[in-house]
Amino acid sequence: MTFEQKLLNLPPKRLSQKLILFFTLLMTIVGILASYIHVKTQERQLLDAMMLGVDQLSGSISSATWHAMLADQRESAYQTMQTIAQKQGISRIRIFNKEGRIMFSTVNGDTGAVDKAGEACFMCHSAEQPLLKVDVPTRARVYRTTDGQRRLGMVTPIYNEPSCSNADCHAHPASMNVLGVIDVTLTLDQVDAEMIVLRQRVVMITAAIVFSMSLFIMYFSKHFVDKPIQHLIEGTHAVSAMQLDTPIAIESSEELGELARSFDLMRLRLKDAMNEINQFTQSLETKVEERTEQLKIAHQKLLQSDRLASLGQLSASVAHEINNPLSGVLNLSMLMQRMMKDGVVPPNRSEEFRKYLNQIVNETSRVGHIVQDLLAFSRRSKPWRSKVDVNAIIRSTVNLILHKLKLMGVEIDLALDEHVASISCDGSQLQQVVINLIMNGAEAAQSKSPGKVIVRTYVNHTSNCFVFEVADNGDGIPEENLSKIFNPFFTTKGESKGIGLGLAVVFGIIEAHKGDIEVKSKLGEGTTFVVTLPMDDALAEQSVKIHESGQAV
Repeated sequence: MTFEQKLLNLPPKRLSQKLILFFTLLMTIVGILASYIHVKTQERQLLDAMMLGVDQLSGSISSATWHAMLADQRESAYQTMQTIAQKQGISRIRIFNKEGRIMFSTVNGDTGAVDKAGEACFMCHSAEQPLLKVDVPTRARVYRTTDGQRRLGMVTPIYNEPSCSNADCHAHPASMNVLGVIDVTLTLDQVDAEMIVLRQRVVMITAAIVFSMSLFIMYFSKHFVDKPIQHLIEGTHAVSAMQLDTPIAIESSEELGELARSFDLMRLRLKDAMNEINQFTQSLETKVEERTEQLKIAHQKLLQSDRLASLGQLSASVAHEINNPLSGVLNLSMLMQRMMKDGVVPPNRSEEFRKYLNQIVNETSRVGHIVQDLLAFSRRSKPWRSKVDVNAIIRSTVNLILHKLKLMGVEIDLALDEHVASISCDGSQLQQVVINLIMNGAEAAQSKSPGKVIVRTYVNHTSNCFVFEVADNGDGIPEENLSKIFNPFFTTKGESKGIGLGLAVVFGIIEAHKGDIEVKSKLGEGTTFVVTLPMDDALAEQSVKIHESGQAV
């Protein structure tokens, strides 16, 4: 499975899930930032309070030891500091002189001098001229010892007051502003413990708030977002399935409600449109059925009209064909009448009389066959299939129009395959196809000298079909007209030569027989119509046997 397929198989994230995830993440970030700021603020406030307390403690130590220092009772002052240093939370108390030497420390072994560039002295001695007045935050510092514990240190300057500079015991010059500093260091263990408790409490409160808000957001998203959207999705699925009877009603919010109302209005309009379309479709189907029935009737009328038109074309040829034998019969009858002027046939002319009588019978039979073929062609009956001899139909049809073809100066050549068995079709309609195609080819070829129409029949054993071709040596059909020649009333002849129904009728008959008709034409060379009719398996097998037996003979 490709990566794209795996990606497509992943369940899509719903809008409510995205909202819950987004707001939960946002609240978590805001809660962490707020907790961090709150913890830092509390820690700063605690440190400020301790700085203020250390500053007050330093002032108290200075005040408590003032009289002892003034009386030069250093041991008493140091004892007071040692007593104060034993209080809880005080790490140590030190006194530095102006040069930074440790004059006293409550921690044994804490001697020597401090670096004036160090953290405790840097703020006052960073400039060339030491500062005299420094605010409380600047004098305080927070640092860690080597064992990792935090300490808060506060340095308090000891100023050279007039009582000190004027004292007899250890007078200091009045130009000396600062005699030294008191360095008080407190432990921050209690503050750190309180901060740990505070952090834990803040984390728990933040987690509770985030959890509560997440539950609220989940409920809100589920009730006011997820369910309405799910209703909309179900509505869209119903509309896509053309189930337009289910209304969509959402009252969760004004926006989604308005969207649902708009969608429901669209559903109602679509329903009305579909009803109109269905009614129009039903009406259209009814009209199509009516028009189809009318077209069927018109087609039947077209067939009959074309049959009558073809019959009219046959009239001159048939009249001539009938007139010749009738004239012969009339002449022979008059001769026979003259022979029997005495009421009997002269004995010496009985043989001649019988000869004339046989000629009358033959000519009369000929007239009967012509009339019979003409009636069979013009008879209006419903199409029905039967086994017919196609070659016989072609020959009888050619006999009907042979005189017409002679008058047009067109020769006809029959290349009929004698091995073709009978096929199942409507003989009358097939006769109409033959006469239409031959007359169409004759009209196209009459401009040539000599004009010629060739009729071929054969069986295509590969496709199991009977093939009937009519070719002429006329002027051919332009390529742009080849796709139009089977359209009703389309003709390239003059108004007095045709109305364009012959080929349309031929196409309808061939299509009704589930056959096919193809036209091939080249300008200046002529046109060939190829008619293909399906054969039954039994008839096709019979044609194969006849063909094989013919080849053997």
